[in-house]
Amino acid sequence: MNMRSDEAWTWTNEVMPLVAMLMITCLDMSVLTIVKAAMNDGMSSIVYIVYHDALGVLLLLPTFIIGFFRLKFACRNVGPPPPLTFRLVFRFFILGLLGLFLYQLLTYQGIGYSSPTMASAISNLSPANTFLIALAFRMEKIDITSSSSLAKLLGTIITISGAMLFTFYQGPEIFNTGPSQDSSNQLLLSRPSDWIFGGLILIAGGIVGAIWNVLQSATAREYPDQRTIVFFFILFGTIQCIAVAPFLEPDLNAWVLHPGTGMVAVVFGTVFSVVFRNTAITWCLEKKGPVFVAMFSPLSIVIAVIMGVTFLGDSLHLGSAIGAAIVAAGFYTVMWGQAKEKNKLPITDEPDQTAPLLSSTNESNC
Repeated sequence: MNMRSDEAWTWTNEVMPLVAMLMITCLDMSVLTIVKAAMNDGMSSIVYIVYHDALGVLLLLPTFIIGFFRLKFACRNVGPPPPLTFRLVFRFFILGLLGLFLYQLLTYQGIGYSSPTMASAISNLSPANTFLIALAFRMEKIDITSSSSLAKLLGTIITISGAMLFTFYQGPEIFNTGPSQDSSNQLLLSRPSDWIFGGLILIAGGIVGAIWNVLQSATAREYPDQRTIVFFFILFGTIQCIAVAPFLEPDLNAWVLHPGTGMVAVVFGTVFSVVFRNTAITWCLEKKGPVFVAMFSPLSIVIAVIMGVTFLGDSLHLGSAIGAAIVAAGFYTVMWGQAKEKNKLPITDEPDQTAPLLSSTNESNC
């Protein structure tokens, strides 16, 4: 009996988080590939964002209401949830502006000009961007005598270098399932202008996302009810998207969703990101911690390449392969520095503020 219990514990805590993260990574890239296919069919990025976010608010609303009454009536021993002040509501508004409206608009515009592979590569700049933003706001310090600080600094330089190589260098074509290109274009040292423009937009989106990470971390320390933070910043971000949507997409015909790739992208993307992804990542964070979750990020580049070549007819070039490898190396260098620095911290009863905050809808313990 004890042996079976140990085996069950090992399966749940060691194998299932691995399976869950592999599924999440594959589904993440599936969503981006479907969205890119919908954009290739003529769907505007702002149209996808508005429908995606509005459906997400509708899915989150019952969870928010149930959680609010649960905290109010079932958790009387710990008291009512913290009051919502005007300052906090304004902070939620800024979180929606940065983390939903601007980040999504820049990300999907960048994907429209480039590819999901580019988006997955640039997303691995997140730890480096966050480190630089935190350094600028004096939330991080560089100690040249500390190997962890040097690792984070070196990893930041490596990831930025890899992203630049990925964006600007094309090189010879390695693999392509689509129509063959002119051999004279296969040795170009520069990317097409649309690809470069898309990469720069994605980099700008990554910087916005890093600023959002820092602001969200400060907000979560001030207001610990994560469910309320998530619901309100998504609600405000959706309202902001709807407010500017007529200016970004004035064509009324573009807002009509017909059965096809566009509708599949909206429904699948919303249900996956709101229902499955946040729940699964929160569970993996609880079981294995933030470093384990972050380790799977570079794997998204490989999956994005496979899906892009298979379903979108993208070409795999030498510049993409070398740049992705450099970005992955820099990513793991930064993560190693963060993990080593965390292990040196004294053990206290305060919550870990270095762990990434995820937009989840998991219920608070009472």
